[in-house]
Amino acid sequence: MAARSGRSVLTSKIEAEMELLQRHVEMLKAIMDNEPIGIIRLSEMLQYPQHKVRYSLRVLEKEDLIEPSPDGAVTTEKIQSFLDGLKDTLDNMSRTVNELRGSLE
Repeated sequence: MAARSGRSVLTSKIEAEMELLQRHVEMLKAIMDNEPIGIIRLSEMLQYPQHKVRYSLRVLEKEDLIEPSPDGAVTTEKIQSFLDGLKDTLDNMSRTVNELRGSLE
């Protein structure tokens, strides 16, 4: 993967993964707030192309966080434990980033 303009190869992959995580979480929050909701409405609401919405929906479904219904995507009972775990993971990542930043001073 080529580095973005002005970005290092060392950090470009993690930046891309963070952007993807951000999109998946945005999609999940939109589903939680508007369920049931379909691909076209999600695409219009979040300003993502439909192919990116479909990809995020597949990932969220594979994680068992959403499921299809006749009226669109709906969340599963696993949503709250996932969100709690994600908060913990993000806290750990934040600590690691701060440690890395501190080691550069």
